[in-house]
Amino acid sequence: MNKHVSPAMNRRAFVIGTAAVGAGLALGLDIPFGGPAVVRAADGSPEVNAWVVVRPDDTVVIRIARSEMGQGSLTGLAQLVAEELECDWSKVTTEYPTPGQSVARKRVWGDFSTGGSRGIRSSQDYVRKGGATARMMLIQAAANEWKVPVSECTAAKSVITHTPSGRTTTYGKVAEAATKLTPPAEVKLKDPKDWTIAGKGVSRLDTADKTTGTMIYGIDVKLPGMLNAAIKDCPVFGGKVKSFDEAKIAGMKGVKKVVKVGDTAVAVVADTWWHAKTALEALPIVWDEGDNAKASSESIAKWLAEGLDNAQPAYVGNKNGDAKAAIAGAAKKIEAVYNYPYQNHATMEPMNATALYTADKCEVWCGTQNGEAAFAAVLEVSGLPPEKCDVHKVMPGGGFGRRGQTDYVRQAVEIAKQMPGTPIKLLWSREEDMAHGRYHPITQCKMTGAFDADNNLVALHYRLSGQSILFSLRPEALQNGMDPAAFQGVAQSGEAAFGYSVPNLLIEHSMRNPHVPPGFWRGVNVNHNAIYMECFMDELAHAAGQDPLEFRRKLMGDHPKHLAVLNAVAEKIGWSKPAPQGVYRGIAQVMGYGSYVAGAAEISVTDGSKIKVHRIVASTDPGYVVNPAQVERQIAGSFVFGLSALFYGGCTVKDGRIEQSNFDTYNSMRINEMPKVEAVMVPSGGFWGGVGEPTIGVAAPAVLNAYFAATGKRIRSVPLRDQNITFA
Repeated sequence: MNKHVSPAMNRRAFVIGTAAVGAGLALGLDIPFGGPAVVRAADGSPEVNAWVVVRPDDTVVIRIARSEMGQGSLTGLAQLVAEELECDWSKVTTEYPTPGQSVARKRVWGDFSTGGSRGIRSSQDYVRKGGATARMMLIQAAANEWKVPVSECTAAKSVITHTPSGRTTTYGKVAEAATKLTPPAEVKLKDPKDWTIAGKGVSRLDTADKTTGTMIYGIDVKLPGMLNAAIKDCPVFGGKVKSFDEAKIAGMKGVKKVVKVGDTAVAVVADTWWHAKTALEALPIVWDEGDNAKASSESIAKWLAEGLDNAQPAYVGNKNGDAKAAIAGAAKKIEAVYNYPYQNHATMEPMNATALYTADKCEVWCGTQNGEAAFAAVLEVSGLPPEKCDVHKVMPGGGFGRRGQTDYVRQAVEIAKQMPGTPIKLLWSREEDMAHGRYHPITQCKMTGAFDADNNLVALHYRLSGQSILFSLRPEALQNGMDPAAFQGVAQSGEAAFGYSVPNLLIEHSMRNPHVPPGFWRGVNVNHNAIYMECFMDELAHAAGQDPLEFRRKLMGDHPKHLAVLNAVAEKIGWSKPAPQGVYRGIAQVMGYGSYVAGAAEISVTDGSKIKVHRIVASTDPGYVVNPAQVERQIAGSFVFGLSALFYGGCTVKDGRIEQSNFDTYNSMRINEMPKVEAVMVPSGGFWGGVGEPTIGVAAPAVLNAYFAATGKRIRSVPLRDQNITFA
């Protein structure tokens, strides 16, 4: 069994009134776990609660609200539910509910958003309770049938046993009766030390379909009578459509309609996407590019550099003592300026969505990281009430933060509204996808460190200048104008806290927002903050004549979890022993997304410009490990992301537009460039951290610090391609 299936549910079966909901658990959400009325899946199987459907053949369908994008959340969440459910893992399958169904049931499935490595850590509590509640209801149903105390019954692998008599039954046989029971008011969750399914490296549930090509992605969606749309938005962000001459393509093969999409874009609808794209390329469009067309990488860099001046206003995110005064009176000071570019998500599957609009209903099929945000976009653009709209999630071919946005969903609905009753699949070209991303924010950072006469670090000033994602995407989350997310990895406290103690510290952000829109790019602000801080920590160590590891350790006495992962990675890489001849090491650590991580790299350098990354190690403390095999894969994947960004990433701006248009100018590392990856897990328990993103941040600084060890040269600007440095 063990596979993910697309939902095939009767919508009406899920739209139930509050009278049928029954008791819920106090989780901060109105999450009904059953009730007097039997709620059924489309195949007639009874729903024990919102998370669990049990079929007569003992197949267990586990509902997953978060999006699977390759990071393994689907399997991990299913493991957590199955663990508490005590079901037969070999008979588990999963499916996505829709946000429309969830809203109709008072957000029964909670948060649909999948980002910030929160897929498991933010929902683990209530999904585990969902599994435990279903287990107790199934056992109670069996006890009722046998007319025995429930305390005499146990469950394991979907079999319920009455211990005194030895009688047994299965979940499938009592599921119907269980659905009619009132859920227990409280449930006790297992201690992780007793896990038998969670905590194990079980195979992923989505691998088989992805391997055989049977998995359906957004780009694969087909509906009867469907037409295809290609779109072109103004190449300069903030520009608009001035005019277009649709008569020029009216006779082209397959063309059905040319439509304006909002104020900024034009789409061609045709029988095939290739016909739509070909016609769109031939369509004369005149753009009003506006003043942003004057912007360039050079003008943006100059503006950000001005923000590094202490005389410019800045938000303080972390402070103790008086760093400026301590620096002024120090025996020695070290200063450096680093910068980090725009990065495109460049998902393998470009943005796409299929929309069907009528005056009475609007439905969308798409890969999305936030089903509820996509649902809200459909409501807004369609103008229809929630009960007449829905979003059907399909597997996305990559997300990395990009599919948390809803621009492509909005466009699909806008086009479909102009052709009521006809399903429209909107697919962006690769060039459109590259030109209209939501990019990793561009930043610069000026750092100053100060030593006393004994080479003790007495002050550190970290001044960041650059974009705020929250200013652009979630201004309501700003705190008195400050973007707290800008301080990820260097924050005073929280899930991305600074891991060093410095007597005098000042970490601040001069917010400067160019016209190119930023977005949540996998790892986000941790990525550049880790490079800035960890490379500068190396600079400070060498300026003090100290070993980079020992220098860090002396500053981490009050940060035991940071220190633990740093020590773990140092031991694994063999830091205390000489590296092989011609091989050099670098090390880094950071906290991000609730997890403590460290990385170490071994590299060799040829001709000063060709780097061979032989080996890279990561240690992580995410609190708990749900699937260790998946954590290892996530670490390896995060290093692909981090090293690709270091060597090849970076988007430049000319005439107000992004210059990189495809993979020939925005490259990704190849398998022959991939180093050996080793993972060390040191889960300390007591908290839940993320896995997919944190280790991205340590990849680049570990390699850059190793490069300095090999060459004596500091690289303070990425990507390395701009320094004429490549993989060997």
